[in-house]
Amino acid sequence: MGRIFYIMGKSSTGKDTIYQRLLEHNDMHLRTIVMYTTRPAREGEQDGTEYFFVDDKRMRELEAQDKIIERRSYHTVHGIWHYFTVRDEQINLERYDYLVIGTLESYAGMRRYFGERQLVPILIELDDGVRLQRALDREKLQSPPCYAELCRRYLADEEDFSEEKLAEANVQKRFYNDDLERCLLEIRDFIRGT
Repeated sequence: MGRIFYIMGKSSTGKDTIYQRLLEHNDMHLRTIVMYTTRPAREGEQDGTEYFFVDDKRMRELEAQDKIIERRSYHTVHGIWHYFTVRDEQINLERYDYLVIGTLESYAGMRRYFGERQLVPILIELDDGVRLQRALDREKLQSPPCYAELCRRYLADEEDFSEEKLAEANVQKRFYNDDLERCLLEIRDFIRGT
């Protein structure tokens, strides 16, 4: 039975970079599960790569077909954005292992659906000051930048990744990303040893 290695962490901890770099290691034979969202694509994002970008109507159709595994809704400065995982042709745990990136809440939802043995959490951590600077640098590149949404996400992380919620989800193994190459090596060794 395959496993889902689930990368999560507060915003700007380097999750996307770690995720991409791990996928470059073809010898690990990890497949991906692309999640869905109703939020608009950011500059440089492509449909089917970072997310499948859909509208509310399509999300409701998938719900009516009982294909949504888990869903989160966020009240942003732009309105309500939904993020969700769909039971579609991407997922075949009988044959493959997967690498996924998401939130603690989505991890918990997928764990309820697939079972605790199939989900392996990988929590990425980093100093809050470094995270904030990274987030500011990234937001400056958006057209136009939305600093209010950046602040909302940053503050929401404190609650979303509280020690209480991490313990409730049984997330124990943590990887500190102050040195990307060392962090990647530790995560690769962890995945190979699991």
